[in-house]
Amino acid sequence: MSEDWQSKPVKASHQMRRFIIYVALLVLAFLAGLVPMWLSSRECSSSLAGAERRSIQVRMENSLASAAIDAQRGDYETARQAASDFFTSLRTETSNGVESALSEAEIAGLQPLLTRRDEIITLLARGDATSAALLSDLYVTYRTIVDR
Repeated sequence: MSEDWQSKPVKASHQMRRFIIYVALLVLAFLAGLVPMWLSSRECSSSLAGAERRSIQVRMENSLASAAIDAQRGDYETARQAASDFFTSLRTETSNGVESALSEAEIAGLQPLLTRRDEIITLLARGDATSAALLSDLYVTYRTIVDR
């Protein structure tokens, strides 16, 4: 009878060890599939963030270019709205800090452009032809700073 009692724990211990090995292999197989997918997801996330950053910069550039073209054509109200959109986006991005679509160097270079906002918006509201030249200069400055 003592023989039966001793054989059962050995059998149970062997089965428990086998169960633990299977669970460990299952966890390793799961991790072997998870890690590459996690790395791929991280890479795609980084790529998406870069694309979103560039998209914001291009939208700002397009607003400014549209304002310059509309002002040259004499469509001052549309130019005023586009210029206002540009300045609003620029103010948002320069105040976002680390989460901005602009780098610190770009923010520092673009900050002086915000001081010209009121002047340009006022000239556009009055229908002044000099606003087209100011917007063209502003566009060139923006492109020089952002496309370095």
